[in-house]
Amino acid sequence: MRFTVLGPVRAWRGADELELGPPKQRALLALLLVRAGQPVALGEIVDVLWAQDPPSSAVNVVQRHVGAVRRMLEPGLPAKAAGSRLVRSSGGYRLNTETDTLDLVEFRELSEQARRSAEMDAPDEAVELFVRALAPWQGPTATGIPPDIQTHPVFSAVDRELLTASKDAARAALDSTVPERLLTTLQRFAAHHPLDETLQARLILVLAATGRRAEALELYSTVGARLDEQLGVEPGPELRAARRRVLPRPAPIPADATPKARTGGGARPTGSSAGGSPLGAEPAHGPPSPVPAAPPQPREPEPPAVRPAQLPPDLPAFSGRRTELAHTAALLPEDPDAGPPAPVVISAIDGMAGIGKTTLAVHWAHRIAHRFPDGQLYANLRGFDPTGSVMPPDEALRAFLHALGVPPSRVPAGLDAQTALYRSLLAGRRVLILLDNVVDSQHVRPLLPGAPGCLVIVTSRNQLHGLIAADGARPLTLGPLSTAESRETLVARLGADRVAAEPEAVATIIRLCGRLPLALAVVAARAATRPAFPLSSVAAELRESQGNLDAFAGGDPSTDPRTVFSWSYRALHPEAARLFRLLALHPGPEISTAAAASLAGLPIRRTRALLAGLTRAHLLFEHAPGRYSFHDLLHAYAVELAHDHDPDGIRRDAGHRMYDHYLHTARTAATLLAPRSVERIPLSRVRSDAAPEQLNSQERAESWLATERPVLLAAVGHAARTGFPGHAWRLAVTLELFLDRRGHWQEQAAIQHTALESARALSDRLGEAHAHRTLGFARGRLGRYGEAERHLERALELFAAVGEFDGHARSHRSLAFLANCQGFHQRALAHYRPALAHYRSSGNLSGQASVLNETGWTHILLGEYEHALAQCHQAVELHRTIGDANGEGAALDSLGYACHHLGRYEHALSCYRQALAVYREISDRYLEADTLTHIGDSQYALGERESALDTWRQALAVLEKLNHPDARPLGEKLRRHQSSPVPDPEPAVGPGG
Repeated sequence: MRFTVLGPVRAWRGADELELGPPKQRALLALLLVRAGQPVALGEIVDVLWAQDPPSSAVNVVQRHVGAVRRMLEPGLPAKAAGSRLVRSSGGYRLNTETDTLDLVEFRELSEQARRSAEMDAPDEAVELFVRALAPWQGPTATGIPPDIQTHPVFSAVDRELLTASKDAARAALDSTVPERLLTTLQRFAAHHPLDETLQARLILVLAATGRRAEALELYSTVGARLDEQLGVEPGPELRAARRRVLPRPAPIPADATPKARTGGGARPTGSSAGGSPLGAEPAHGPPSPVPAAPPQPREPEPPAVRPAQLPPDLPAFSGRRTELAHTAALLPEDPDAGPPAPVVISAIDGMAGIGKTTLAVHWAHRIAHRFPDGQLYANLRGFDPTGSVMPPDEALRAFLHALGVPPSRVPAGLDAQTALYRSLLAGRRVLILLDNVVDSQHVRPLLPGAPGCLVIVTSRNQLHGLIAADGARPLTLGPLSTAESRETLVARLGADRVAAEPEAVATIIRLCGRLPLALAVVAARAATRPAFPLSSVAAELRESQGNLDAFAGGDPSTDPRTVFSWSYRALHPEAARLFRLLALHPGPEISTAAAASLAGLPIRRTRALLAGLTRAHLLFEHAPGRYSFHDLLHAYAVELAHDHDPDGIRRDAGHRMYDHYLHTARTAATLLAPRSVERIPLSRVRSDAAPEQLNSQERAESWLATERPVLLAAVGHAARTGFPGHAWRLAVTLELFLDRRGHWQEQAAIQHTALESARALSDRLGEAHAHRTLGFARGRLGRYGEAERHLERALELFAAVGEFDGHARSHRSLAFLANCQGFHQRALAHYRPALAHYRSSGNLSGQASVLNETGWTHILLGEYEHALAQCHQAVELHRTIGDANGEGAALDSLGYACHHLGRYEHALSCYRQALAVYREISDRYLEADTLTHIGDSQYALGERESALDTWRQALAVLEKLNHPDARPLGEKLRRHQSSPVPDPEPAVGPGG
């Protein structure tokens, strides 16, 4: 076998080229080739083939394509045969190739050998190796696969490897005696990368080295014009430097030559000025005529004006913050000299440690300093200084008074007198005052001017509510940089070429620095001191230390995030500091006030006050009312503090309270939404110092589950990892129905797998049984029927072994659902019979009614509509008898579906509308949308086309709001029927309930 991927994706067996199949299959092969010899996880394959929008059948489609690729590569060879090229590995697949069978592997090995030769001062040998390495290249990687897949980073990374190799090859060519050997190859690469200045510059030099100086200069002109036309920029320093090296050197000036500029010729003589002639112009020839100086005019003596200029230097590498700078610019009038002086403007910039408050304030101050002709005052009030030596207002005032020309002997005693003199001196003047690193409003208030015309910029780690409310300060809270601004920061410190050369490493650095300016500056400084090291090594260092701050530590405390954060932490009240540490135990991504109260074992009211204090100190962020989150690096700092200050027992108790909070609240919510459908599982009593939320309505239950879903999913895995496997499997099972109705089937499968592992760790056979059942049903939703059936069969065995007959019945119902999905309706009926028998023996009326409804639905799928009507009627009556609204709605929907297929559309609509009223009453939005879809079907069948389209639109709006997978097929159906008058009701595979 031979393969190519450096250009078109192709494969040969012997001399015969293989047909690679449909586009997705060809793309799968390309991915496996690019990652040859490495396992490619199933999730990564789905991500590459479908980006952010995979269908629910994605996993099945991948498995089919894998089978087709295996048969194409090794016809007749069993899937698990020894020596197979394509094998399952680490939850995915691995394609094994040899160096001489895949052009990419050969390229990598030869280019690495070439670099080693170049390093060993053997450039001619390096050139020959680069020639061989780059020879197979035929264009962009994986040409021939769908364009949206070809642009995925896994393929563009190979293109960047090739581009880097071409630049290295050009460098080797310039050092060698045979640069012409690489000229054609470099020209091909340059044609594909016409805006890469480094490559174009090196090609110019190679052309010149081979004696083609005219072509080199012509290429410079062409590239320059292209940069101007497409990007609106001038050639960069590398291109300009290449041109200078190529240009012929001017002949040396003879030693006895006199430069024309020294005499005559219109050149300005040394010491002349525009006023050297009566008209302000220089004479055409000879020196200027002397002009008699005007006699000095008497004038009144003026006291020397004191104009302080105390601003710290602006940061040369400042970048980003365009939105914030626009906000600050809007605070000042466009023309400061038009009209009366503006009132004192106070800008209060706050944010967490390391977020760049001082940097922004200083940069803005320099930009507008010219608008304040009477000077600039600056003071670092040391509100969070490591020494704890906060500068008091009177000390700052004395320094300002000295700067304004007041001798020390004339500075009055007492804060009030100093403030009065300070404000008197500023009256009628326009001065910019930067007060950096203040503690609170009281700290800064004596330093505010009293008269209009001045600007005060204040920075603090605390939110200065008092200054905003009483003094009219304009607040500006800084958050992390955007990803683009973070990249600009690295470019400003490391150079565009170095950043552009390793985009994946740069993205990792930005992510692990949390887009925090201080962290980015520390990492950039480290990279700048090691210019020979690739940025990927810096990214690897950050990955290794992920979860702690070791990678950012340095000798300077002012740039060590751990030290900088500590200045804010030490200012906290002890109770707030304890809460800050305990919050690190939360799995994230955010925590509610109620959950924080349970975690800390404190009353809600006290917890709310402590959270407000942490938020004011910017150690925590309240991004929605009552919901809080950490910056990643602050979270790492809090984790370190928790392990340093809180013993294992304290941390375990906090975790126990937190998991009790989530498990018992989730149980309440699930029971409110579907009282008779939630699995009955044994729960321990909630701890007395935990406080689960008191949900008292279906609307609140639905809202809580929807809001907390990311937290609950994280809590399952976190509980399993931190010694609470019992909470892990019980929480996962509790969430099953909610996640299923919302269509979160991938998430469902993930947490139910964790549930199974947790139950096994406890040797809890009942927990294993529940986890096998929920995991089996989730796998079935994803179309993995064989795996689903194995889990469900195991659940049957375990439920029987522990004597849990309702669970046994539920497993049969799940197996029946899978059978219906696959069209095996008789097999489904065979599962419903023992399920009904189990429910009857245990007296579970709700279970009996549900089986009757599901059996009726199966008869609908078989076309036995009259039989289905009888079953569904029984289900409706039994659900009504026991007051099960959810089950009643499902049975009414099934009844309507049977009537629809019998052509009794009006009767069907009556049943559907009753079901719709039930679902709206119990706030089941998904089943509301399902029933609306069925109503639209019957309306369309009756010829009420516009009504049907409107009803489907209502259903689609609900599904899109839920982000449910069913939205896509319904949207396609709606578009299809908008242009087609032919009724087209579509069957389903399962009952509404």
